Amino acid sequence: MNALPPPQTMDDFRERLLAIADTLPRRLRQCADLVARAPERIAVSTVAELAAAADVPPSAFVRFCQLFGFSGFSEMQKLFREAHAPRWPDYATRLESLRRQGHDSPSALLAEFVEAGRHSLADLANALDNAALDEAVEVLAQARTIHLVGFRRVFPVVSYMAYALEKMEIPAVLHGAVGHFDTRHAMLEGDALVAVTFAPYTPATVDLAAYAAERGLPVVAITDTMTSPLWRVKATRLSVAEVDVGAFRALAATLSLATALVVATGARRGRLEQ
Repeated sequence: MNALPPPQTMDDFRERLLAIADTLPRRLRQCADLVARAPERIAVSTVAELAAAADVPPSAFVRFCQLFGFSGFSEMQKLFREAHAPRWPDYATRLESLRRQGHDSPSALLAEFVEAGRHSLADLANALDNAALDEAVEVLAQARTIHLVGFRRVFPVVSYMAYALEKMEIPAVLHGAVGHFDTRHAMLEGDALVAVTFAPYTPATVDLAAYAAERGLPVVAITDTMTSPLWRVKATRLSVAEVDVGAFRALAATLSLATALVVATGARRGRLEQ
């Protein structure tokens, strides 16, 4: 068992999780992914519910808690409740109520997605690292060309960013997979890369971010958890989590963050050019 005393703050917990994430066996890594992806759930769920969500036995989740010096799940949950309860919106309770009642009509599903979006946006407003956002804007404002990469469900995010940057007459390159062309050589000294990926993470996005970082280009990473592979890339990281409805996750918070990022970048570049 870990000889260190249990963390007293969420920042301490995050630092420890990041330090051990790469060394965890599979089941404990699944626990780490869940905790990092949805920390607010720890405050309101039982160990059995969390174990089921992580697809591990309850005993594995307890072992995960003990890695941090907690006596068990209850002691770790106390830390999360103190951190998240004051701002915990009741949206998750409403969503669960809709599911239990079988409200799966189009209008009920719309209500679920609206509530999930509100929750995601509230969490983004409360949890985003504003210093990291300022740093990301500064990086992009000074870039000669802004490169954008994101595949599968986040492709609409980087596509919109490319559109907005083009409208502001800011040089931008949207990297894609059409024709399997390797476009990484378009990234030159003085450029910057925005990489967006969420669990289960797209290897092509991670690879391009690592390629850029290795060559000294600044990288802005938009991702979800501290166990994301983008946390192992030298980058300015912006974390955002989307509440899911069943197995589907909308992009309300991610698109809001992306929009704020490109608009702030445009405004900053305008001041630099004056």
